[in-house]
Amino acid sequence: MIKKLFIPGPVDVHPDVLQAMATPMIGHRMPEYAVLHGRVKAGLKCLLATEKPVFLATSSAFGVMEGAVRNLVGSRCVNFCNGAFSDKWHDVTVRCGKEADAVKAEWGKPITPEMVDAALATGRYDSMTLIHNETSTGVMSPLPEIAAVLGNYPDVVSIIDTVSSMSAFSIPVDELGIDCCIFGVQKAFALPPGLAVFTASERALDRAKSVEGRGYYFDFLEFEANDAKDNTPSTPCISQIYALDKQLERMFAEGLERRWERHRQMAEYVRGWVAERGYGFFADEPYRSVTLTCAVNSRGTDLASLKKMLGGRGFAFDDGYGKIKGKTFRIPHMGDMQLADLGEFLAVTDECLGELG
Repeated sequence: MIKKLFIPGPVDVHPDVLQAMATPMIGHRMPEYAVLHGRVKAGLKCLLATEKPVFLATSSAFGVMEGAVRNLVGSRCVNFCNGAFSDKWHDVTVRCGKEADAVKAEWGKPITPEMVDAALATGRYDSMTLIHNETSTGVMSPLPEIAAVLGNYPDVVSIIDTVSSMSAFSIPVDELGIDCCIFGVQKAFALPPGLAVFTASERALDRAKSVEGRGYYFDFLEFEANDAKDNTPSTPCISQIYALDKQLERMFAEGLERRWERHRQMAEYVRGWVAERGYGFFADEPYRSVTLTCAVNSRGTDLASLKKMLGGRGFAFDDGYGKIKGKTFRIPHMGDMQLADLGEFLAVTDECLGELG
């Protein structure tokens, strides 16, 4: 059975986007590809509000997250951790042989500007990593306020994961002063997984020049050299890039402001359902994600049974992640999803809850 995806990624992909992936193949060193690449790059720069280089990598976002560590961490990195994926980023940093410290907030809590300031004020770090929207917990840390703190530490290169927030929320990269902004495309972008996007400021590229052991596949300087020719260092996932081209076209047709407002409305709708059904929220109100809601299973619902029941009715459901699996559940509201889609899913969820008693 093909299920409608109500999980935090991958999410359902619009038929027009899937059709774009069936565009006849071209060679990645042909002029036609350079035209495609240049058009996509221009669209991404508009979306990210940046004049800095924007690169396309054939990988999951974690590929570039590792690449950023290898390129941009010189002496020591501070990894800000408040969930499963930010914890993993610290593990990746250490596995890459880098000196690193994890500054941890309790799961369900945000990384605060005060935490960032306290860590960087020690003078121990030349780089930092942060996940803006921690998908495992549904917590969105206050990026503009954190960026303001980062402005006081010009020698620290900022590496920011916006995997599950980019395109659902205004993230003006240049205004915020982000050195390396990374995201995948299978969440709010609503594309099939397998493509990652990242930016690199002049400061980031200068840092890469001074770091040895960058490797090849994710060498930022290789990306920079090929970017001048509207190309990539290695063979790109051309069908994915056709899909990205189509999705950017669709995003701008909707309008970015309207897209952001739709995500805000969907978040409010789901939060209302969660509260009305007697469940709690894993994140405090100011820090709840605009792309997914992590609800506390305060009613003691048999989430495994609910997941099975929803699956039988054609819906994929998420019953929590990692150490909070079963204690929480996550409802996405991102990508091309509409309020009507959420209404359909939650109505069926109500039916299942009634049957569970």
